[in-house]
Amino acid sequence: MSFDPTEFKLLSFDIYGTLIDWESGIFEALLPLLSKLSENDPRHPSQNTAAKNRSFILSEYTTLELAIQKQHPTLSYPKILATAYEGIATKLKVPFTPAEAEAFGSTIGKWPAFPDTVGAMQVLGQHYKLVVLSNVDKASFSRTLAGPLDGVKFDGIYTAEDIGSYKPDLRNFQYLIDHAKEDFGVKKVEILKVAQSIQHDHRPAKTIGLKPSVWIKRSGDNASMGGKFNEFKDEVQLAAAFDTLGDLAAAVKKAFGDAK
Repeated sequence: MSFDPTEFKLLSFDIYGTLIDWESGIFEALLPLLSKLSENDPRHPSQNTAAKNRSFILSEYTTLELAIQKQHPTLSYPKILATAYEGIATKLKVPFTPAEAEAFGSTIGKWPAFPDTVGAMQVLGQHYKLVVLSNVDKASFSRTLAGPLDGVKFDGIYTAEDIGSYKPDLRNFQYLIDHAKEDFGVKKVEILKVAQSIQHDHRPAKTIGLKPSVWIKRSGDNASMGGKFNEFKDEVQLAAAFDTLGDLAAAVKKAFGDAK
């Protein structure tokens, strides 16, 4: 399928996974919990490679996060994280305190941006309205925006807290469609979904009838979070795939001939 960046007026971004390296941020914050296991336990970090440790703990986290978000759609994102932390600790049968769980929930604003993010977003902002559609609360996103995303300007910020549900719930995508029209006069066919997560973003984008989306592959099907393309390939429709956001920005510059 050919991809023409000039057909769109608004780009909708998933933040955590696409602009922010949430896998690294979450893994580093959860590693101390994994280290509480007995050193003789086959799941202890010393018993495995860094890649295996990362895959294990992030897979455990992802499963819990999706379940908690579905069961408690109005729970704030820091509390989602804290509840997932408690669930992992309970499953591992390691001790934890409520303060530790709460501290994990507050790490969101510390997760790093990918190196290409800020520069790429500044290029894209020359040609489109930039809109957040993210599974986060407003306070946590404000910390991300003031920290790792400093220098990025968004025209609209739509969070799970605003909507009352978490992606992949279709209510989030309908909210995006409705507010793109109300806030910017942008039609549904002029919205381009840009995201890393196959499960949270590309799958529901197709279901609700958005135009084919752009996959920022990052780690591709080696990603531990966001679902595997090969698992959902018959349920998504991609206009294009790029390894990084910087690669998308380069394609956009070429398409517009650097006119702006």
